[in-house]
Amino acid sequence: MASKFHAVWNFLSHYKYLIVIVVGVLIVGVIDDNSFLKRIQYDTQISRLQDEIEHYEAISEENVRQLKELNSDPKAIEKIARERYFMKADDEDIFVFSEQ
Repeated sequence: MASKFHAVWNFLSHYKYLIVIVVGVLIVGVIDDNSFLKRIQYDTQISRLQDEIEHYEAISEENVRQLKELNSDPKAIEKIARERYFMKADDEDIFVFSEQ
């Protein structure tokens, strides 16, 4: 038993710096909250969220453009009312075609 302990102690004392470096790299690279794996996950999440931001900014710009058009052109309101809400003038008939 003492010889096994002495052999292990000898190995640890001989390679102590290498063991500390390997354990440190493992802690920083894999286990820690700021590890390389977490950093890669955060980078992919950031890129996905930036894509979402671009998507919603494009939608916002389109909505702002439509709002300006509605505020400046009264015929645009009539067009939207006819297309989306099937409103009509008194002398018109509306036919809605559906694919079923």
